[in-house]
Amino acid sequence: MNAVPAGDLDARPLPASLILVGAGKMGGAMLSGWLAAGLDPARTTVIDPQTSDAMRALCAERGIALNPPSAPTGDALVLAMKPQGLDAAAPMLASLVGEKTLVVSILAGKTIANLRARLPGARAIVRAMPNLPASIGRGATGAVASAEVDAGHHAQAHALLASVGLVEWLDDEALIDALTAVSGSGPAYVFLLAEVMAQAGIAAGLPPDMAARLARATVSGAAALLDATDREAELLREDVTSPGGTTAAALAVLMRSGALPDLMREAVDAGRHRAGELSG
Repeated sequence: MNAVPAGDLDARPLPASLILVGAGKMGGAMLSGWLAAGLDPARTTVIDPQTSDAMRALCAERGIALNPPSAPTGDALVLAMKPQGLDAAAPMLASLVGEKTLVVSILAGKTIANLRARLPGARAIVRAMPNLPASIGRGATGAVASAEVDAGHHAQAHALLASVGLVEWLDDEALIDALTAVSGSGPAYVFLLAEVMAQAGIAAGLPPDMAARLARATVSGAAALLDATDREAELLREDVTSPGGTTAAALAVLMRSGALPDLMREAVDAGRHRAGELSG
């Protein structure tokens, strides 16, 4: 497993031509990242029957082909529509796959085998799982490649995924379910933390609006500090915790048996199990 952060995007070999199917929140965010990284808009096509006004404006401004009556095969085909729409779209998608087309799928729960069954002409397939912070270029994406993905395809896929944040390459597709439960669902865990911290502050007597502001600033500030240093999260936690102090007293509750560490393991395991049920 190799982690590669965003950065040095100009040095990465983006595909010469690309077709994006599905330009919703995630697809649109990734397209913005690709354009910023140097993707040629004149050789980019967006296909989305429910295109937003913002996406229509972006395509018009940058000269991106939007929902053309027909489209040639591209160097890369990125699938970012709703997973439940794969079967209905399969005939159209299959026509967009050439012999050397790289297929990158961010369809949750759709395995490489499932994609290959729907797109019989596809050879080089990368299955990826980005998370919501990709919409601001701070995502964490896990990816796994089919055996047919060569070095050139791998470099192109990495360039696309790294344009929106950190990329972790997995050796085993089965690990996608665990990754989904950690980073894919993880932003919701953090948002819940801010939510319950605010609720606890209100219960302790703080005005609701103040408690919400304090919780939001604390969570986002701590995340920024974690990102700004190479120190492990455990060490940062210890830095904040004075023996016998208020933080130590609070952590004794959160870290006791059956509390936060156990609950997080249980939550991730539940998410991993559900991801496995949805795969196919």
